[in-house]
Amino acid sequence: MDSIKITDLTYRYPTADEDVLRHVSLSVEKGQLCAVVGANGSGKTTLCNAIRGFVPKFYKGEISGEVLVNGKDVQREEIGVTALEVGFVFQNPFTQISGITDTVYEELAYGLENMGVEPAEIERRVEEIMGLTKIEAFRDRDPYQLSGGQQQRVALAAVLVMNQDVFVIDEPTSQLDPQSTDDVFEIIRLMKNMGKTIVLVEHKMEQIAEYADKVVVMDQGQIVLEGTPEEVFSDPRCEEYHIRLPQCTRIALELKKEGIGFEKLPVTVQETVEAIQAITGAGKDGQERKG
Repeated sequence: MDSIKITDLTYRYPTADEDVLRHVSLSVEKGQLCAVVGANGSGKTTLCNAIRGFVPKFYKGEISGEVLVNGKDVQREEIGVTALEVGFVFQNPFTQISGITDTVYEELAYGLENMGVEPAEIERRVEEIMGLTKIEAFRDRDPYQLSGGQQQRVALAAVLVMNQDVFVIDEPTSQLDPQSTDDVFEIIRLMKNMGKTIVLVEHKMEQIAEYADKVVVMDQGQIVLEGTPEEVFSDPRCEEYHIRLPQCTRIALELKKEGIGFEKLPVTVQETVEAIQAITGAGKDGQERKG
């Protein structure tokens, strides 16, 4: 079953001369993580805003086509209703923090309080999500006094506690160091393991290769490539669309130029290790296999 189904979506901002999305069609199955990649200005964030119902309701403009989330047409639903179905995480967590709470615990509870959830249920859900996302140490801290990586973990926890089925996450690690990036992706892994449907805009291809079920490449408002990470990153057209391949794949391509053959191009570290073991005849214990 598709959690998200987009059909022939075309959109133009009010003051624009050209469409920013052009005949976009995309299906994301329930529980899938779909990564959206592409150069700046290719339409990625606008696609995210279409899924959450912000175009054309908030940004106005001209739109055609259909966006369904859990079978509901987001163009016909009120934004507040769509927000109950779709959780959204911004690129900059500073803009997502409410600004009216004093502690991380209160920040996580804030949305639930606005929905009228019973206090006992709020406490249960906040405690559970803080434990799952490993942010208990921040519970009494001021969200604005946390580091960027810590704030992004809180932002993810704050949408996860709302228990929506679909999440749109727009470049959550663009301003983070490698350790903070790993921490954020551990939460994304948790969301995926919980069966959440995720649309993720991200530039860090190593993480996409490891976590994504599907990758779509956007260029000039269109989806130009779509498939599994292995299918997309092995497509020579990635260079044409300025997609930086995962480091493992780049290394494998260089080795191929030196005459070292791969049955298929690896896109993750684990796949690279297994491919090299197969080529060299080394077993899992690192010892050479005996014929």
